[in-house]
Amino acid sequence: MANTVVFRRLLKSLSLNSSFNNVVRSRSLSSLVAATSVTKPRTLSSSLSRIQHRQWPVISPYQQNVRTMFIQTQDTPNPNSLKFIPGTQVLEAGTKDFPNMASAHCSPLARQLFRVEGVRSVFFGSDFITINKIEDTDWAVIKPNIYATIMDFFASGLPILTEEQPSAETAIDPEDDETVAMIKELLDTRIRPTVQEDGGDIVFMGFEDGIVKLKMQGSCTNCPSSVVTLKSGVQNMLQFYIPEVKEVEQVEDEMDRVSNSEFQKVEEKLGDV
Repeated sequence: MANTVVFRRLLKSLSLNSSFNNVVRSRSLSSLVAATSVTKPRTLSSSLSRIQHRQWPVISPYQQNVRTMFIQTQDTPNPNSLKFIPGTQVLEAGTKDFPNMASAHCSPLARQLFRVEGVRSVFFGSDFITINKIEDTDWAVIKPNIYATIMDFFASGLPILTEEQPSAETAIDPEDDETVAMIKELLDTRIRPTVQEDGGDIVFMGFEDGIVKLKMQGSCTNCPSSVVTLKSGVQNMLQFYIPEVKEVEQVEDEMDRVSNSEFQKVEEKLGDV
């Protein structure tokens, strides 16, 4: 009797498990059929249709130019001066110095760079831009703004200079005597290329009583080692080739004097505060 009861319970359990398995199988099969009916196999035409109707991000030529420009920086002997190399031509020939905002009327790029707080002067070479900063300004603060200004300008396609520029001060004039012509030739061929490598330039201002008057530009402006450069480098070379040269003297033009005077006034006001 006991065996009969146990046997019946086993049969009942088997029948329940069988019905449960059938339910699970039927559900799995229905889910698989439903999934198969919804997910259709992709064909080439359907893939092309999805690509054509998808909204792809639009990249303008402006964005492409900005992203592909890589600007390098190079230190100069002047700690307050830094040379920016955009990897493209800046000037076709010669150099251009902008000691202050007033002198940048002929260059949209120089005007924009002067709008960066902390920029004191701007200088253009054939393939570089030299920035002189105010002494108390940190490069880490103004460098990102300078990078952005240079990249935005070159992406805009605007010209670097908007007016015809006068010839370089070192160009030999027919009225120059033999000594002045030799001084200018040495400056152009031996001295200026070396100085321009450091992000600066030297401009001939005059020759009188054996004294060669030169103006320092770019990174050479207010550089602590500019006096050493003039005396040990420029003066020695000129005296070696031209016995008439007795001394080399650094001079400033009227615009430089006004600019330096204004900066001194600003620094005095900041010191009082």
